[in-house]
Amino acid sequence: MQPKTVNILYWIFTIIFAALMIFSSYGSIIVNQDAKTLIHDQLGYPVYFIPFTGWAKLIGSIIILIPGLKTVKEWAYAGLFFDLIAVVYSSIALSGTVDPMMAFLLIWFVPGILSYYFWKKKMRLAGAI
Repeated sequence: MQPKTVNILYWIFTIIFAALMIFSSYGSIIVNQDAKTLIHDQLGYPVYFIPFTGWAKLIGSIIILIPGLKTVKEWAYAGLFFDLIAVVYSSIALSGTVDPMMAFLLIWFVPGILSYYFWKKKMRLAGAI
């Protein structure tokens, strides 16, 4: 695959993934009722944890959009995936079953995985790995 194609695919998937995560962070940052209902009432996490997750997602999303920052970007990807995995796991653990709405959330993994994959490929092509 040509470096230009890798770079284009990297940016497409990174922007989609970051946008999804930024979109999901907003309600948590302002601790709106939807965030309280999902994170506190349904998943059982304390209310004080809600803005922490929102800010972490926002910061992680911004970091993956900044060129460079190799080690920090690696941590940002990990944190964003931990957040997605925690939501899926918590939902399954509480309900004992896979809610069909969780399938929608699993779609969010796709641009994240592809963003990470093309970032690593881009780094290899640049000789940075």
